[in-house]
Amino acid sequence: MTRLSVNINKIATLRNARGGNVPDVEQFAKDCERMGAQGITVHPRPDERHIRRSDVYALKQCVTTELNIEGNPEPAFIRMVCEVRPAQVTLVPDGHEQLTSNHGWDTVKHREFLIDVTKRFHEAGIRVSIFVNADAAMVEGAKAVGADRVELYTGPYAELFDSNPEAAIDMYRAAALKARELGLGLNAGHDLSTTNLPALLKAFPWIDEVSIGHQLIADSLYWGIEQTIRRYLDCCKTR
Repeated sequence: MTRLSVNINKIATLRNARGGNVPDVEQFAKDCERMGAQGITVHPRPDERHIRRSDVYALKQCVTTELNIEGNPEPAFIRMVCEVRPAQVTLVPDGHEQLTSNHGWDTVKHREFLIDVTKRFHEAGIRVSIFVNADAAMVEGAKAVGADRVELYTGPYAELFDSNPEAAIDMYRAAALKARELGLGLNAGHDLSTTNLPALLKAFPWIDEVSIGHQLIADSLYWGIEQTIRRYLDCCKTR
């Protein structure tokens, strides 16, 4: 079964909009785990517009499944992750003004940098996943720098899926197969939903983990968070 990691950034965004501690990010993470989520993902950004550094440290103390910290491995991020020591760090090449993640690493161009960063995280006992586009060469590059996994950026998949699901799957086939061939773990994330997730997992059942936040939280406004997590878990069981 593919594991579901719930990205709780949007819960922090809602809290920050009003001030105070409603909704409670830590309690929400614990509730997601209680409802069946097998991991919690956060993506702290330098401006702390959603998840704050203090949240990351607090979540380490209360998350009992797998904590996954995403972000651009700048010096402050590296220090924080090495102090917190989550189960997994996902390296994402976000710019400071970027609204959301919208591209993966060029693992060939940034090879030496990624080798150094990956080594540092491994020394801290942290599994390393690198966010990449659906490009077999970028998957090979991730293997070459020592990553344990790649996370395929599925924004283009979601965008194409409604009009041409077969083409959307085919766009990811070479990268997914390359990861399996190289023995890399395979994650996926961005714009995944109960509509497009089952087809992705049926095509590539070796996907280890999906990280889903914005759509899952939006769905919970209609279905409630417990029912929403249940529906996504059902998708993860679909083969």
